Amino acid sequence: MPKTSAGILIYRRPPAGAEVLLVHPGGPFYARRDAGVWSIPKGEYEPGEEALAAAVREFEEETGFRPNGPFLELMPVQQKGGKVVRAWASEGDCDPAVLRSNLFTLEWPPRSGQLREFPEVDRGAWFPLAEARRRILAGQLPLVEELERLLR
Repeated sequence: MPKTSAGILIYRRPPAGAEVLLVHPGGPFYARRDAGVWSIPKGEYEPGEEALAAAVREFEEETGFRPNGPFLELMPVQQKGGKVVRAWASEGDCDPAVLRSNLFTLEWPPRSGQLREFPEVDRGAWFPLAEARRRILAGQLPLVEELERLLR
């Protein structure tokens, strides 16, 4: 059975056009990567756990912000590695400059025996939909495209 994640795609509608909040993964593997690695704030959840509650929890853990809803369920997507992502869209606003993320521990450098902590998300940003399509992971692109259709 594939792993499942749940997340929230927050959007806002300034006069110049709709924007979405995406987050950049933290840690050394993504430090120099940009296009194609951004994501919606999301995380894995366990069977039996309510997916929307997990999505709200993961959004808050990865950004420090609490989405308020209402939440509109989007079609699930399957990422390249097989993980299924369930997502909800919600209109909202926040300041990515004050984003704060939970941490994870990783042996770094590899085989050094040194454990270091890194933020799960090292930054977030608002992107117009056209730019979001370029920045987001390919497997999550359908989420942005569905939101764009819904906002027309």
